Amino acid sequence: MSIPVVTNIELSSLAKLASGKVRDLYNVDDKTLLFVTTDRISAYDVIMANGVPLKGAVLTNISAHWFKVLQERIPDLKTHFITLDPPANLGDADKELVRGRSMQVRKLKVFPVEAIVRGYITGSAWNEYKKSGTVHGLAVPAGLQQCSPFPEPIYTPSTKAELGQHDENITPEQAAKIVGEKYAARIEALALKVYKAGAAYAAERGIIIADTKFEFGLDEETDEIVLIDEVLTPDSSRFWPADEYEVGRDQDSFDKQFLRNWLTKEGFKGKDGVEMPADIAQSTSERYLDAFKRLTGKTLQEALQG
Repeated sequence: MSIPVVTNIELSSLAKLASGKVRDLYNVDDKTLLFVTTDRISAYDVIMANGVPLKGAVLTNISAHWFKVLQERIPDLKTHFITLDPPANLGDADKELVRGRSMQVRKLKVFPVEAIVRGYITGSAWNEYKKSGTVHGLAVPAGLQQCSPFPEPIYTPSTKAELGQHDENITPEQAAKIVGEKYAARIEALALKVYKAGAAYAAERGIIIADTKFEFGLDEETDEIVLIDEVLTPDSSRFWPADEYEVGRDQDSFDKQFLRNWLTKEGFKGKDGVEMPADIAQSTSERYLDAFKRLTGKTLQEALQG
């Protein structure tokens, strides 16, 4: 399969509304957006100078897979996903540019928080716990080891920063002040419900979802909370191979922790303009593709053909 590494896309037949760390959003009509996922990758809130082969296609198609699986397991779940088919008003040349890496989604009011759910203590949560015995300022049990499971998954939201800014960990109470008391509890409950359903599905396929972040929107016509953006991807989650899991150490992973580790080792953490060596970019791609196959039961090529 020959798909070039694409870090920038400009469509001539639709108006671009926004460009994020990974995705570009285009206006289709009054109720519909086109999400186009590039091969850009960010780590520590900084976009790398080069991209990861096939990453945009992996994220798009694994999210589409998850939307279907989650709605089967949570029948009342609402999502923004419409179709992987390109919009009718997209020109032929533009269709080629976004083939395999775009989806049409509903336009919704986006809640400005990252709904993070943690099933295991790792990453920034582990660093905070070692210092203060808390996670996002929340009291958690004493005596946890690195990568231990929490007794129950916990909701640890963060701010949703503008491009170029850094997300900040906040408490659920602080999140409630941002999204409003009316929606805060509903978002927390839904995030935990979706995480548990996704984690159970992944466990059946030999993957531990250590933590993940969701985004939610509001359907203002129905006042329903809607799952949006990407879902349970290697970009938004930590995926660990269950057969290699061991408490008390860092885990091998199918996500961008591999890239974060390289950046930290080389002294590039948080620095702008970093270009990944070809082997780091390729190894990251291979991890994403491995996760895709384990979770969907198909190779990316099979998914794109079918």
